[in-house]
Amino acid sequence: MGRFIVIVLDSFGVGYMKDVKEVRPADEGSNTAWHIIEQKPDMKLPTLTKLGLMNAIGTESNQLKFSPSANWGTANLGHQGADSFLGHQEIMGTTPPIPLNQPFSAMIDEVEEKLVKNGFQVRRVGEGNEPKILVVNECATVGDNLETDLGQVFNISACLDIMTFEEVVELGKSVREVVKVSRVIAFGGKEITLEHLLAARKVKENKFAGVDAPESGVYKKGYQVIHLGYGIDPEVQIPTILDHAEIPVTLVGKVADIVQTKSLAVFPGVDSDDLFDDLIGQVKKVEHGFFCLNIQETDLAGHAEDVDRYADRLEVSDKRIAELIPLLNEKDILIVTADHGNDPTIGHSQHTRERVPLLIYRKGLAEHKVGERENMSDTAATAAEYFGVAMPQHGTSYLQLL
Repeated sequence: MGRFIVIVLDSFGVGYMKDVKEVRPADEGSNTAWHIIEQKPDMKLPTLTKLGLMNAIGTESNQLKFSPSANWGTANLGHQGADSFLGHQEIMGTTPPIPLNQPFSAMIDEVEEKLVKNGFQVRRVGEGNEPKILVVNECATVGDNLETDLGQVFNISACLDIMTFEEVVELGKSVREVVKVSRVIAFGGKEITLEHLLAARKVKENKFAGVDAPESGVYKKGYQVIHLGYGIDPEVQIPTILDHAEIPVTLVGKVADIVQTKSLAVFPGVDSDDLFDDLIGQVKKVEHGFFCLNIQETDLAGHAEDVDRYADRLEVSDKRIAELIPLLNEKDILIVTADHGNDPTIGHSQHTRERVPLLIYRKGLAEHKVGERENMSDTAATAAEYFGVAMPQHGTSYLQLL
């Protein structure tokens, strides 16, 4: 046993799933990776290309070709929709219970009552008969998440120059106690005011109301976030299974916020270069263990429908993966994957339900295919077999194919 490393390029899908026509018609035709390559034909991705990116996409560009030596496959999404939180729980090998899908307006009375009971100052904001959001302590808002599938997530957006992140977390936990949607995301940024948040308030379908997070500027400086999920059992996830076996676990980036572990080697953050520094630093120190890195800036670029920014973050990731690979030996396994798509060219700013790549590096290994996996949990099952520990709740290992 050595190091088992999973890098999740958040939202880097390789083509819409077969069921989107029935379950998500707005995603039909999406292919995040290919459409970015089409629009940025001079983009340099030598490492990802050698690892089999174009093989996973299934086509070539003038600059980027199939890799004959690659070890690769793809994976379908097992969770409903296309969601980062649910996707990472799936990658870790567990199946979240089916949450309620409802607008914040359906729960605003219960949430307001809970917050007032817990000592928060609360008022409602909204015009006429349109759905309302809550303003809390004049420095935070509570409402629908408008960036993912409507009805799945409630957002708490806060001004961190006024409210500490610890207070934001407590606010989030108060909301989580009374709602049954998939996620409550509590976050904040610096150098923004309540006026910035309310200026970005939007209503969709006359049913959902919230703050458009990218438009509010909350991501720009000092961003901190915690994701509070519904009904997640960490005991059947690979990090906790490895914790019990006393095998080191390192979580870097957004995954450190949304996946539980007893390990102290957790490095939350957003800046891609900083996160790769954290990962590479840990790999240099730890010769045996499980590592997972999430690169969130690709996802943020997808939400912003910003192809140039997305391409830039991919080039940074490609360069940093090239720095990581020489540190690995014959025992180590590196898997570069994603959790869903977020095609910035498809015409909407939400996630897209796409297959994800499985780009696999092991020193001395070439020309191995793991096929099209039915569930992203297969990677967790592969890690479990690699370390010789109990299997997670879901997943079929592909270790023998390597």
